Amino acid sequence: MESSTLETMAALLERAIDETDDPEVHYTLRTARQLVDVVEHQHADLAASLEQATLDAETRERLEALGYR
Repeated sequence: MESSTLETMAALLERAIDETDDPEVHYTLRTARQLVDVVEHQHADLAASLEQATLDAETRERLEALGYR
């Protein structure tokens, strides 16, 4: 199963949260996890916009090479 960089980051953060008992570290890691969620949603929104956009082939290929599919 292939996972994205954001999914990998989220999984690593979740494991780190599970492995520590320090409340301040939990807060920092949960905040980082929430930021990953925000970026995932932004990426999904951009990908949806890309699907609907009228772009020339070169521009579409360049965006897809950056991970927008």
